[in-house]
Amino acid sequence: MKRAIPVVVLSIAGLVPIWRYEPSIGGSTSTTEAASTPSASSSGSGASSGTVVKGTTVTTEKGPVQVQVTFEGDEITAVRMLQQPNHPQTTAAVPKLIAETLQAQSADIDTVSGATITTEGYKESLQAAIDANAEAAAASPSPTASAARTVDGPAVNTEKGTVQVQVTFEGDEISTVRMLQQPNHPQTTAAVPKLIAETLQAQSADIDTVSGATITSDGYKESLQAAIDAKG
Repeated sequence: MKRAIPVVVLSIAGLVPIWRYEPSIGGSTSTTEAASTPSASSSGSGASSGTVVKGTTVTTEKGPVQVQVTFEGDEITAVRMLQQPNHPQTTAAVPKLIAETLQAQSADIDTVSGATITTEGYKESLQAAIDANAEAAAASPSPTASAARTVDGPAVNTEKGTVQVQVTFEGDEISTVRMLQQPNHPQTTAAVPKLIAETLQAQSADIDTVSGATITSDGYKESLQAAIDAKG
């Protein structure tokens, strides 16, 4: 019984190095993940509400380079590497490239010393993503434009000639009035700008008759009111 005690003690002593070694393995892994966290977390925070655009894949002597950019409007809020050369100099250069991009808000950034090839590929892929975002923004109608609606009033026959207006609404607001038809008469020509200005101010067909152009004014208001009614 007394001889068993040293064996147990030695066994326990033998386990001590193992217990002490395990945390060091976990610590090393955590350090590796932390090194890659900045680009990943930045991309994640921007992707929740921003527009994510992938740049082109650029083939370089060191390997393919491709970035993913998150935009808030025109602002670059995050950059993430989708592909990059497996090279120590590239690994060291990427955080610098991303930091400069976020500061410059463009692909006009300095080349990282020792990683010229990767830098050039990065800037090319980044610029492609910026261009794609700009093209998409230009192609998308603005909220105001998409909400606008144009309505043609009916043609109203008067003693002087036909009167017809076209009204553009933005929501319930009258933003534009255009004459589609009007009498070819000097008094009408002089009256139309006044009628349109009063309409934009009053936001209705309840406007004054222009002196010397009563007939045209009445035809204008009739066509205008019909357009407002048609818009609903």
